[in-house]
Amino acid sequence: MNYWVSVLFRAIPLAMAALCVGYGIDVWTESDAADNAVAGRVVTLLGAICVCLFCTAATIIRQLIGRFTAVDRVFYPVLGYVVAGGTAAYGASILLGAPSSGQGVDYVAGHVVFGLGLISGCVATVAAASTKFSLIPQNSRLPEGDRQPPASAFSPSTAVLLCSIPVLIAIVAWGFAVTNLVLATTPARFTAGHVGVGLALICTALIGLVVSIVRQVQDSYGPRDRTLWPWLVIVMGVTALIWGIVLLVLDRADYYRTPGFVMIGLGLVCFSILSKVGLLALVWRRTFALANRVPLLPVLTALTCLFLAAFVFEAALHDSAVFIAARVLVGLGAICFSLYSIVSILESGTSSAD
Repeated sequence: MNYWVSVLFRAIPLAMAALCVGYGIDVWTESDAADNAVAGRVVTLLGAICVCLFCTAATIIRQLIGRFTAVDRVFYPVLGYVVAGGTAAYGASILLGAPSSGQGVDYVAGHVVFGLGLISGCVATVAAASTKFSLIPQNSRLPEGDRQPPASAFSPSTAVLLCSIPVLIAIVAWGFAVTNLVLATTPARFTAGHVGVGLALICTALIGLVVSIVRQVQDSYGPRDRTLWPWLVIVMGVTALIWGIVLLVLDRADYYRTPGFVMIGLGLVCFSILSKVGLLALVWRRTFALANRVPLLPVLTALTCLFLAAFVFEAALHDSAVFIAARVLVGLGAICFSLYSIVSILESGTSSAD
């Protein structure tokens, strides 16, 4: 990989993080209205996911350009986990100040920000799993067969730990989402529950990415993995899209609209993740002629998010119920575009295995 191209791919998630933080703070401080407080905090903290994606990008790129050091091996995953932990802690602190009755803007913002922290934790785990990414193209050149993990691969206990982290995080995310859905007696609980489901779907999709990377590093990636993990992400994405559309079609109250549009955006993020999981499956021990076209998928999802945001912004002129959704969709578009850089890096790193 060309050095300056590597700089560009690392700059993209940082630029998207700056966009989320800058735009989020602008929305947050523009007015004292409740909608501004929710949208501003959520968009600002979407930047945390972009920072964790930067950690993943830097971890892989520095291996590809031969500059990966022992400090890098620790620094980037730790940075990701610190950002994720800080985001989750901030969301928890908002929740502690929210009414226990499940009402008010803090209740929604707290749950969503906490969920963003959980997603960031999964992405930080992707960075941790990618610290041995250079083994993937090496292993992919080897013929099929049952082999022991390479000597420089993760220890069995470390591999299990890395795969377990996103599973545990997803369980926590589903727990919060289901609890709010069961207790959906207020608009705030309704919104937190449905958006929480979307966040849990993303955490679940990221299980497929982490496990795919770990199993390829350990040289234990088999035909079942090639099918299972991409389809897991597809199911998560389709579920989120259908869930959002159903909410918009039902439209029994104005508070159905924000989670409806946001769920569609979260579904598009799942399909951006699919580009990574699918690419790993497509180029493992085989040649895939269209591998360099796979990065187009997150570009398409990013554009879809932004075009949908433009539509919702227009609707918000006459319907204040979609004010938050319009702003959040912009942040989700930034997440999708950040994933474009990661997929491009993966394509560059794995193409040598063709």
